[in-house]
Amino acid sequence: MTKIFSKQNLFLILLVVMVLMARVVPFRESYNSYFNLSAFIDWGIAAIFLLYGLKLDLKEVVKDITNWKLHVLIQSGTFIIFPLLVLLFYPFVKDSGYVNIWLSVFFLACLPSTVSSSVVMVSIAKGNVTSAIFNASISGLIGIMMTPLLMSFFLVPAEGSGDQGEIVQQLLIKVLLPIILGILLNPVLKKWVTRYSSVIAEFDRLIILLIVYESFSTAFTENIFASVPSFIFLILAFSVVFLFFAIYHILKFISQKMGFSREDRITATFCGSKKSLVHGSLFLLVLGIPDDQKVLFLLPVMIYHSFQLFYVSWLANKIAKKASDVEV
Repeated sequence: MTKIFSKQNLFLILLVVMVLMARVVPFRESYNSYFNLSAFIDWGIAAIFLLYGLKLDLKEVVKDITNWKLHVLIQSGTFIIFPLLVLLFYPFVKDSGYVNIWLSVFFLACLPSTVSSSVVMVSIAKGNVTSAIFNASISGLIGIMMTPLLMSFFLVPAEGSGDQGEIVQQLLIKVLLPIILGILLNPVLKKWVTRYSSVIAEFDRLIILLIVYESFSTAFTENIFASVPSFIFLILAFSVVFLFFAIYHILKFISQKMGFSREDRITATFCGSKKSLVHGSLFLLVLGIPDDQKVLFLLPVMIYHSFQLFYVSWLANKIAKKASDVEV
């Protein structure tokens, strides 16, 4: 487990390094004649979702489907309660200059849950790991439909990025088609994926790092940060931390009222409160978000991702220790 967290910490450090690199050595459009970074990222996105389909364990999904109350609560937390919490603040900002800041937080709220870290954290806290695997897997699939649907009510596509039909087409080509292909190839390539799972995980991280680097390069070269006051970053940081604790305690309260076991309560609160940096980075490129706003949309996801990793890893160990003390 220590190795897992040291890798996660290294990844967070590399995210910061990418931002600094974008500041010192930004990737400019003229560099595409030597290496087309955007095209490489596009192919990388398709590859990630292909591998996601290859890694999806359909047997685990089918085996745990009977625990439907837990699954409904987790997915409701991810795609209904979380967005509703952010939606409550929309009337206060809709006619102000802060609507894009609100929309960036709403984008975070609409994202699916993480896969690997959700399962790892639940395992450490001695929760229901099988249900964690089920919900982490199914969340990404639901997110393909729910995230664009929820965002479509507020997001106006960037000029030149096409209409909603083109965005749907991009989602089908870059996200859904690779997943379906991966699921079809799952029986043939499952052993290969399992053998090279660590390499595949590093590829996922590489694409995310490149997306961060490209987005921040655009922000620095076009001097976008000059128009963003520092207090906005503080608002974003406060907002995402508040949202985490709000959704965590709401799910904890509901799961207690529903009479869930200790293991299921852990799974509900951990899986239902997580948000995926992978999906956030990828949806950023296929939802028609304007180039000059991509960093603004990426910041809440990065802040939330960092906070959930550090805090939930500490919380998982604390819960596990408490459970061990009770057993003794």
